[in-house]
Amino acid sequence: MEFQTINQWDEKLWKQVSPIYHQAFDGKGAKPEKIIRNMFQKQLCFLHIGVEEGQIVAMALTGKLEGTQALLIDYLAVHHKWQHRGIGMKMMKYIQEWSMTKGNMKSLVIEVESEETPETLSRNHFWKKCGFTLTDYIHDYKWVPESYRAMFLNMVPDTNLPEKGEELFKLIEKFHKASYQGSEVGGNKN
Repeated sequence: MEFQTINQWDEKLWKQVSPIYHQAFDGKGAKPEKIIRNMFQKQLCFLHIGVEEGQIVAMALTGKLEGTQALLIDYLAVHHKWQHRGIGMKMMKYIQEWSMTKGNMKSLVIEVESEETPETLSRNHFWKKCGFTLTDYIHDYKWVPESYRAMFLNMVPDTNLPEKGEELFKLIEKFHKASYQGSEVGGNKN
């Protein structure tokens, strides 16, 4: 499997990635394309792709959490035809290695839905297999109906990342606010 990370908007690449993104996140907190463009324009995010047999089969959007050496995994998805083959785990290993070597990061953070559905429990199991720790705090956004919990992975012992959910969500909300600021889309995820 081959991987690539880019830090600028690439229309042609997004057209290949967007079906995976929309299949996984439409109706589940997907950011509109103009917000993602805004994130690239403001240098807030990275797009990671996984390629198998010449086809993009996995994608992730990540962003640095301000004031930390932590990378937020905003979205990660594997094309439905390629799921259950270990590709998500390979993608996570790549992001972890990339974030430490190229991104100068010491920690990874993700927010997961707090409702305990079979789908959510399965996702949380995946993140725990990747080494993430689930926090207890449940966060409610003003603009989305679901509540969330934070998970984190400290990749080295010496980090400045808070391990309490309330503190992690302050950082996550700053990231989302910056993502939406300056765009034409009203409202935001907070």
